[in-house]
Amino acid sequence: MHIKTPICLAAATLSVFATLSVVPASATSKPKPSGLSLSLLGRYSAGAVGAGAAEITAYDAKTRRVFVVNAEQGTVDVLDIRDPRTPRKVATLATPGANSVAVHDGLVAVAQQAADKTAAGTVAFFDARTGAKKRQVTVGALPDMLTFTADGRQVVVANEGEASSYCAGAVNDPEGSVSVIDVRRGTVRTAGFRAWNGKEDALRAEGVRISGPGASAAQDLEPEYISTENGTAWVTLQENNALAVVDLGRATVRDIVPLGLKDHSRAAAGLDASDRDGKVDIRPHPVKGVYMPDAIAHFRERGRTYLVTANEGDSRDWDCHSDEVRVKDAELSPSAFPDAAALKQDAELGRLTVLSDSPKDAEGRYTELRAFGARSISVRAADGSLVWDSGSELEQLVARELPGEFNADNEENDSFDSRSDNKGPEPEGVTVGEVRGRTFAFAGLERVGGVVAYDLSDPRRPKLAGYVNTRDFAGDVEAGTAGDVGPEGVLFIDAQDSPTRSPLLVVGNEVSGTTAVYALV
Repeated sequence: MHIKTPICLAAATLSVFATLSVVPASATSKPKPSGLSLSLLGRYSAGAVGAGAAEITAYDAKTRRVFVVNAEQGTVDVLDIRDPRTPRKVATLATPGANSVAVHDGLVAVAQQAADKTAAGTVAFFDARTGAKKRQVTVGALPDMLTFTADGRQVVVANEGEASSYCAGAVNDPEGSVSVIDVRRGTVRTAGFRAWNGKEDALRAEGVRISGPGASAAQDLEPEYISTENGTAWVTLQENNALAVVDLGRATVRDIVPLGLKDHSRAAAGLDASDRDGKVDIRPHPVKGVYMPDAIAHFRERGRTYLVTANEGDSRDWDCHSDEVRVKDAELSPSAFPDAAALKQDAELGRLTVLSDSPKDAEGRYTELRAFGARSISVRAADGSLVWDSGSELEQLVARELPGEFNADNEENDSFDSRSDNKGPEPEGVTVGEVRGRTFAFAGLERVGGVVAYDLSDPRRPKLAGYVNTRDFAGDVEAGTAGDVGPEGVLFIDAQDSPTRSPLLVVGNEVSGTTAVYALV
């Protein structure tokens, strides 16, 4: 269904703010406007709800077309945004198993998983103007994301290699890998992780999470998302809480970097841990957050490269194996948690979902509680070291701007606080772009919805720049009347490439099946 005129939505336009201090949700301090705003220009609806009908997006400047992964149909929808107020579907690319799409200079690349996701996947190439298929090459298992290098000579593919089963006698866990495709020649080289097989204990000691039952390092390491610069790729290994650094010239993994833990006991890094207390309650808790980033982007400031990550978190919850446990169901060490009985109350940590492989003592009692994700975005140096983290700022922001929808789910409205026990707002997609000479990060909040912006001018002190949410909380998610729900892919279009000659933001919303276009003024 093509919607020419956007319906009236709550918070369809919101000014971008100056920095917001990390304060209790009950505080009444207001941000100062900075003069930049995000406003909804237009929307295209694929007409399917809850089926992944709009996920990752890519843009071709020459044709003014946006390419949108429609997993529900196994296609890439081609939208004409010459007038971004009325995005118009003009073509469809047949791409069974599509997970990701990228465009460079009129060439479209699509990552496609096999019907059996543990088998080798493919990358198909298309002409952006005609839609003609030009070539298809074989890559690793479950290609989850792909990107062109800046010069367009290579396509780099994150092959997640996700297991299909951990049941005894039926373990099917392919190896994760990174494919490096030479676009001109059509050749594929693979950067794998077999060099770390047999070194699993050493990886764990360094802080890399290796947790699949009986899995080798090569099987357990699961590439998720990629950013590239000058022959180097930074690849998030989400479930492993690590980054892989890949030498693209040699197609080899140069390093695996653990990302560490976030201390939620600090005042500026608290969280709301309960979905059963009926209120916003962001405060410190004796919990460590496992960053587990999904999307990653990079930017340069004063000659240095920095990475930006959306710290979503992800579990492995399969038949016969789950790495999730609620605190109330976990046996806590009395020496580590002398107040264990109080902590297990629903209004405290009882409802919080944590990693079942969190550290334990000799008797199997938990000595540390580690939660999935960090409910934040982070800036890291090129070597992976942490430069800055947004702390509790995302939850504080939603509590202030949408107090009645705080930590809502993306499957239904009237779900206040329902995600507090599990990853909160869940930042997932992130991109960077320049607006009027300043670099911003834009991150989608998968659960409550909307996009948050940060000014990255000072990478060590990014400023919360604002939040826009075009979800209609008075609508019905299942009926498709709730606006934009479940942002997945976030795409920045530079002013020089934009049909309006001003920068745009394009967001694929997985749950609502809508592609939204925002003006950045």
